[in-house]
Amino acid sequence: MAKKLDNTEERIHKVEEALTKTERFIEDNQKTMMIIIGAIVIIVLGYFGFKKFYIQPREKEAQSQMWMAEKYFEQDSLNKALKGDGTYPGFLTIIDDYGMTKSANLAKYYAGMIYLKKGEFQNAVDYLKKFKGRDILVASMAKGGLGDAYMELGETEKALDYYLKAANSYTNDFTTPVFLMKAAWTYESQKNYTKAVELFERIRKEYPKSNEARSIDKNITRDKLLMGK
Repeated sequence: MAKKLDNTEERIHKVEEALTKTERFIEDNQKTMMIIIGAIVIIVLGYFGFKKFYIQPREKEAQSQMWMAEKYFEQDSLNKALKGDGTYPGFLTIIDDYGMTKSANLAKYYAGMIYLKKGEFQNAVDYLKKFKGRDILVASMAKGGLGDAYMELGETEKALDYYLKAANSYTNDFTTPVFLMKAAWTYESQKNYTKAVELFERIRKEYPKSNEARSIDKNITRDKLLMGK
């Protein structure tokens, strides 16, 4: 019993000793700790102040400036959408002038898709890779656009990777069968008919009502013949 009491007293002594060391450390470094805490508070307040008083007003301004470029994009007036019309800025100006805003980020997507339509595939890659999408549909379309651009640049492995990412990152009845079909065609270009058939069969099974599924049996039959089956 005495031994247990001795062990308990020893533990209590060690705890008290540790607390004493901690208190001494705090006392010795109080000024430094206060400076560090103050710096953290200033950084946090500065961040929220910067966001509220700089980023948010810039965001509103960017949105008010970009609507015309979006309208030109819908009308397929690609040059005006990209470079502006002399009154309203295009997506490139939005990117340069409002770089930290969500609007500027979205403008990178639009710019990339415009360059893709214009046949400037490396520019399309450059802008689409800079786009950071939170909207899962737009992000999926951006990945698909990268697939198209890389395919045109002759980089089939990268194209295939982005087609599959586009198909699987946001599964739906509209875009997924489109990108699965493009991935299957890419496999065909590599003479990998086994993988192509797997994707064609996935379209037939999972998206039977899609436009891509209408002629899918012909694609499967053709590729199986090429496989020797």
